[in-house]
Amino acid sequence: MARHNDTGKLGEKLACQWILQNGYVIEASNWRHGHWEIDIVATKDNKLHFFEIKTRRSSRFGYPEELVDKKKLHYFISAGTEYIRIHTDYKWIQYNILSISLNDSDDPAFFILEDVYY
Repeated sequence: MARHNDTGKLGEKLACQWILQNGYVIEASNWRHGHWEIDIVATKDNKLHFFEIKTRRSSRFGYPEELVDKKKLHYFISAGTEYIRIHTDYKWIQYNILSISLNDSDDPAFFILEDVYY
């Protein structure tokens, strides 16, 4: 498996831990509808949260959250729209980007952009 795939899998594992430690309940991970995907679906305080997880091993080429461009954000929101059409129990939703920076010598650094929308 390529290193970027390993980095992505590690990032999603670390994201799950961070999400649980911050009081969320994970409802689904890697939820797919057609070619759209939501990395993690969670709930907290009667609100449904969609998480896009981005992980990088270096900030040499920018921060992980900068990988979410307009097209990726559109797909992310489209996937969330499909999720709530199927799961109609939620009145409040929020789209989040969880950025994880990995360094060989330090603990992972987490940065969350909450309530993103284009």
